[in-house]
Amino acid sequence: MKPRSPTLDQLQVFLAIVDAGSFAGAARKLGRATSVISYAISNLEGQLGLVLFDRDQTRKPQLTEAGRAMLLEARTVAHGIDGLLAKAQGLIEGLEAEVGLAVDVMLPTSRLVEVLDAFRAEFPTVALRLNIEALGAIVQLVLDGGAQIGISGPLFHRVEGIEMRRVGSVKLVPVAAPSHPLSLLTGEAPTSELRNHIQLVLTDRSRQTEGQEFAVLAVRTWRLADLGAKHALLLAGVGWGSMPEAMVADDLAAGRLVKLALDHWDNLVYPLQAIHRSDTPPGPAGRWLLEKFKAAVGEG
Repeated sequence: MKPRSPTLDQLQVFLAIVDAGSFAGAARKLGRATSVISYAISNLEGQLGLVLFDRDQTRKPQLTEAGRAMLLEARTVAHGIDGLLAKAQGLIEGLEAEVGLAVDVMLPTSRLVEVLDAFRAEFPTVALRLNIEALGAIVQLVLDGGAQIGISGPLFHRVEGIEMRRVGSVKLVPVAAPSHPLSLLTGEAPTSELRNHIQLVLTDRSRQTEGQEFAVLAVRTWRLADLGAKHALLLAGVGWGSMPEAMVADDLAAGRLVKLALDHWDNLVYPLQAIHRSDTPPGPAGRWLLEKFKAAVGEG
């Protein structure tokens, strides 16, 4: 015999019996007569070609081995239907099916995780596409439609078609390995001394920030599109450079990196802006994300 497809109602009756512990309990839970529950289960067993409950050996129906095997599948189907209905209801109410998010690499990972974990709990039916990029690449993704919203680094000029508002900033600290010559200086390092050493500078793969510099002081620079590579080179003593304070706090505490004393650098911050295209404003989930980032990031 080949099993035939059960109905959703039959699966719901099956799960109600398991959860309530009896046919009568399932009848009360579903607001039906016990005879209707028994009939639905008999039909389900007939369609599957399996006995799901042992009704003879105990006073209360017990799952057979086949019934236990079917239970997980039945719950999976029921949860899938619940998810489908929840997503449909969200779409009816204007909730996005998916949010594309582009985030600047300078945003501390702990803040990003905090926001996205809350997003998962608040909008379980909304899919998320996350891109982590640097500088102008965030703007480019939003302009091209690869992301609906972005948390971008500094924008040095208005970008046509982009709405923006500040959501906070990240404090930057100049660091180098303990063995680096700048770490061995006593007192503040003059700008003239900085120019003699390689500065590791974060760059991006877009043309949005072409020709623009952020806190670049040295004559000799190495341009890196990956913050992790910059961090590794700093630890290796290849050069000096600025890093988000939160990202190097453990390195500073352990002595793997040294905070450099530089002129006019004590209050250097990396501003972060929330951005989206003017012609496609974010929906409820996107707006919620932007507000949550503003609360999580703060100033400095």
